[in-house]
Amino acid sequence: MLNENFENDYEAEEPNRTDTPPQGFDLEAELNFLEELICSSFRIPLTGLTLVDEDQLLNQLDLVRDNLPPALEKAEDIIRQQKEILQEAADIAEQIIQEAEQKADQIKNQTGIIQQAEREAYQIRHQLNRDCETIQQQTLAEVEQLRQRAIAECEEMRNGADNYADAVLSRIETQLGEMMRVIQNGRQQIYQNSKSR
Repeated sequence: MLNENFENDYEAEEPNRTDTPPQGFDLEAELNFLEELICSSFRIPLTGLTLVDEDQLLNQLDLVRDNLPPALEKAEDIIRQQKEILQEAADIAEQIIQEAEQKADQIKNQTGIIQQAEREAYQIRHQLNRDCETIQQQTLAEVEQLRQRAIAECEEMRNGADNYADAVLSRIETQLGEMMRVIQNGRQQIYQNSKSR
């Protein structure tokens, strides 16, 4: 009676599964089925033991074993593809990093060129300011010299004109003096002539 109940319970708890797997082998599904087969088997009370259908368990293990190499190959293919993708991504990342470093070097060089140009422009501007100040001072000095020379020449010309005018006036004065003497002599002669009549 116990044996009949045991067989009935065992048969009732077996998972419903055919020996042939569905189209396409799914390792995880087959392992899940194997786990379900064990978990759904009859447990012997007070022992912690489980009765499992040996044929069904072995058939399931054979199925997994037979299909494991292709599954492993597929997994290896997936892993290899992942490695290739990761390597390609790493190569792309390295290329991007190299291009970024080259760009940074170019920007750094351009920045150095710009800074050098700014320094040279500052030096040129500073030199031009000093040159302009020097030329301005020289021009002012030359203008002052020309002014002083013009003043001196004007003074000299004025002195010359005064001297010339003085000489002319002196000559005129002399001539006028002589003419006055002639006039006075003539008047005196006229006066004496008129008295003698």
